[in-house]
Amino acid sequence: MPRMFAALACALFMTACAGLPQDVPRPESHALAATQRTALHTLVDQRRQQAGAQAASGFALLDGPQAAYGSRLALVEAAQKTLDLQYYAVHADASSARLLRAVRDAAGRGVRVRILLDDFHSVGRNALVLQLAYVPNIEMRLFNPLAGGRQSTVRRVLNSLGDAKRIQQRMHNKLFIADNILGITGGRNLGDAYFGLGDAGNFVDLDVLAAGPVVREMSKSFDSYWNNERAYPAPALVTPEELAALRRSEREGAGAAHAEGAPRPPDGEPRPASGGDARQRAQRVALAWDQKAMDLQTLPFVWAPSALLADAPGKIPADAGAAAGPTPERPTPAHGELPEGETVVDGLLHLIAQARRDLLIISPYFVPGDDMKKAFADARQRGVRIRVLTNSLASNDAPIAHVGYARHRMDLLDAGVELYEMRSEQASVGSALGSAGGSGAGAAGASRAMLHSKVLVRDDRLLVVGSMNLDLRSQLQNTEIALLIRSRELSRQATELIERSLREGAWRVERDKNGRLVWRAPAGSGLQDARREPDSSLGLRLLLRVIGPLAPDEML
Repeated sequence: MPRMFAALACALFMTACAGLPQDVPRPESHALAATQRTALHTLVDQRRQQAGAQAASGFALLDGPQAAYGSRLALVEAAQKTLDLQYYAVHADASSARLLRAVRDAAGRGVRVRILLDDFHSVGRNALVLQLAYVPNIEMRLFNPLAGGRQSTVRRVLNSLGDAKRIQQRMHNKLFIADNILGITGGRNLGDAYFGLGDAGNFVDLDVLAAGPVVREMSKSFDSYWNNERAYPAPALVTPEELAALRRSEREGAGAAHAEGAPRPPDGEPRPASGGDARQRAQRVALAWDQKAMDLQTLPFVWAPSALLADAPGKIPADAGAAAGPTPERPTPAHGELPEGETVVDGLLHLIAQARRDLLIISPYFVPGDDMKKAFADARQRGVRIRVLTNSLASNDAPIAHVGYARHRMDLLDAGVELYEMRSEQASVGSALGSAGGSGAGAAGASRAMLHSKVLVRDDRLLVVGSMNLDLRSQLQNTEIALLIRSRELSRQATELIERSLREGAWRVERDKNGRLVWRAPAGSGLQDARREPDSSLGLRLLLRVIGPLAPDEML
C-alpha cells in the first residue's frame, strides 16, 4: 500500500511539473489601419453627419439578449477586412455555434479573424471551439494557458499546481470589433446563458456598442494582448488529433462528465450549466437560428466624449522561461492602459472620489476592499447618495462568492450605502459550487436569472460599462476593460434600466430598529419581507457560514 501511494504521489508530482511549450513563434499583427475604408466606416460617417454630432464617437446601449446577439451578428455579417474577438469564455453551444459559423463564413470571404481567448474554460466540450484555429484566415491565441490535456479541468489545474498564483489570474476582458470602426464591450461572454437561451439559468447583462475613433483605442488594447508573450497560438497547445479525440469523447458523453466534475473557475466568473434533455437543446438551437442581425442603419447612436480604461496584459505574470522572447511593457500607457500599479478598478475609485451627488452601481460580485469602503465612506460624507445592486445569495451562480460581500454588508449599511440584491428562485446546497441550476434546472421553460452586468453611473452624466466587478479579484488579479462615456442621455437610459430593476426585481437590504438585517420585498411583488437570505435553503446558509471564515476576500 505505501508503494502505491508513493507511485501516485510521484505521478502527481510529474504531472504537476508539466510545462508550457517553449520558444513559441508569435508573429505580430495589428488592427486595420484607420486609412483603410470599409462599408462600416462609411456607415459610421453617415450616421454621425445625420446626427450633426460634434463628438466623433457614438454609442448605443445593448439591453437584453436579442440586441446583444443581433448586434454581434450584424458586425460579423458586415465586416469586410477584420474581426477581432477577445473573451474570457466561449461556450460550445447553440448560440455560439451559429455566431461562430458566421465568423467562419466571414473568414471564407477574406476577412482576417483573430480570436483571443482566456484558456481556463477551453476544456471538454468547450475546447471544441479551438477547431477554429485550423480554419483559413482565422488565427486563435490562448491567454495565460494552463498546461496539460483538455479532457478535465481538474487535471489541468493539477498540472499547474507549481504555478498556482499565475493560473489564479485570468484575462477577463471582452471585446468584439469589426473593421476597427464598430466594437462591443461589456460583461457578456459568448454562450446560451448570456443570450437568453439557457434552460437552467440566464445572465442579466448590459453591453455597449461603440462607433468611431474610440474603437481604435479598443483595438490597440486588443493588439497589446494579442502580441503579448502570455498569448500562445492555439496550435502550439492543442493538435488536430487531440481535438478529434475530444469530439469522439463528446459524442460518447464523456466530455460532459469531465466538465461537470470541474472546479469553480478561480476568478468567480459564471459557469453556465449545460443540462437539459435533447428536446430542450433542440429548442435552443431553433431559437439561436431564429435570431436576426441588427439593422445598424436604424440603431439610435448617442454621440459623446469617451475614454477607454484597460488593464495592461502585464498585470498577469508570464510563465517564466516559456516565452518566445522578452516583450517589455510600455512604461507610459498610450491608449487607455493605466500606469503601472494602477488598474481599471483603481480608475473607478478615482471616479467615485469625484462624485458630488449620486452613484448608481451594478456589480454582480461585490467584495469591497478597505480602499473601496473608504471611497464610499468619503463620498457619503460629501452627501453623495450611493445605491448598489448586486446578486442575492439565491441569484448568485457561485454562492460561495457571496461570502465576501456578506461579511461587509453591515459596514456598508452603517456607512449609508443603499444595498439591493437581485431576486431569483430557490437556491440550495447544490448551487454552492457554481452550478447555474436552481430548483427549476432542467425543467422546460424554467430558468433562474443571475446578475452579470457591470455598470456605474455618476452624477447623472458619466456612464461606465465594462468587464470589471467591484471586488478584489478585478482590482488585484484579473485583467479588465471599461468604456467611460460622458453623456446625460446614455446615463439617463442606464439609470432608468437600473432603477426599474431596483423597484421591480430586487430586495432592499436594511437594518431594523434592533440592528438586524431585513430584506424588503419589491413593492407590488406579493412577497413578504425576509429576515434571512431570501429564497435560499437552510443547508446552503449553514454551508456558507462554515466556509465563510476560511475564504479570504481576494480569493472570492
